[in-house]
Amino acid sequence: MDDDEEEEDMNGRQRVAAVFAGGIPDRVPLTDSYWETTIARWRREGLPAGVSPGDHFGTNDLVRIGGDYTLQMPERVVREGEADRTYWDSEGALRRDLHVPEGWTSQWLDFTIKSREDWLAHRQRMAYNDSRVPESTRRAYRHAREAGQFVCYSAHACFHPTWMRIGMERMLMSMLDEPEFIHELMAAHAQLVIDLYEGMRRLGMEFDGAFLSDDLGYQAAPLISPALYRELVYPHHKRLCERFARDGLKTSLHSDGNIAPLIPHFLDAGFAGLHPLEAKAGLDVRALKAQYGDRLVFHGNIDVRALSGTRVEIEGEIAAKVTAAKEGGGYIYHSDHSVPNSVSFENYAFAIELVKRYGAY
Repeated sequence: MDDDEEEEDMNGRQRVAAVFAGGIPDRVPLTDSYWETTIARWRREGLPAGVSPGDHFGTNDLVRIGGDYTLQMPERVVREGEADRTYWDSEGALRRDLHVPEGWTSQWLDFTIKSREDWLAHRQRMAYNDSRVPESTRRAYRHAREAGQFVCYSAHACFHPTWMRIGMERMLMSMLDEPEFIHELMAAHAQLVIDLYEGMRRLGMEFDGAFLSDDLGYQAAPLISPALYRELVYPHHKRLCERFARDGLKTSLHSDGNIAPLIPHFLDAGFAGLHPLEAKAGLDVRALKAQYGDRLVFHGNIDVRALSGTRVEIEGEIAAKVTAAKEGGGYIYHSDHSVPNSVSFENYAFAIELVKRYGAY
């Protein structure tokens, strides 16, 4: 059976649904994300104008759709130049975005919320309103349904948004010194995530799964201990997973870095999938599959460094990992983070061909 025939067997929604149901699809589902500078490079190398990489390569079996879960503070530009931009963002943070070869990178300079008193003064901004679901989100939802894709409700969970509102250093110190304050912040955000989900459903959007992001890992280890995760983050993760489960949805967690010590706690919280399994941080889907393959769906782990290499290196990476990870189901293709601009259009096209070949059932 050739690739075209395989792809006609199931659409993306059916393919991903089969994986989460513990079944075997026609092939490994495909999904991925890309740097803006990667897309710009690929336009020069053959990606048609007006066509997204997901549509061109078919890496959109699963799509993530969400709304605005910020504090909705007024954004204000302080300074804008060719190489940088300084502004107050919608979370009340003063940021400086620097133009680097990879695209843009941010520095957080100051915060509106620096204390519990500041938080209480702005707490009302966490309320739901329909402006949190812009027309662009509604269009994306309609397109995904028409395209037969598996649609996940998508949001950041609670750890990541909290530090973006008060600063990473302040949050980590407060987790030890003022845990009640951190609990309030995380609980309010989790409630907004639920309110936004319910608001989108009232607007006619139905979801096939949920996808929560919360970057909890650095290259060598988690950013916090398992004990601190269990005390302050786990209750909110569990609450979110339980809410989605009431509607029959399984929830995946995105976290960068090496989060291996936290995986047993993620399972207890109710997560059914884990993404993107950074190879650069020492994670290997083959080992994870052996340990947790009966309890987790794995998204990713294809090392983007290999995708920048030779064809031999690309095939070695994909053949070894996809063959092992797809065994018995439970695997969705994704890079181990997002595809950088070091990966050529030709290399990526070759990689996707290989995933379809080695990922066929």
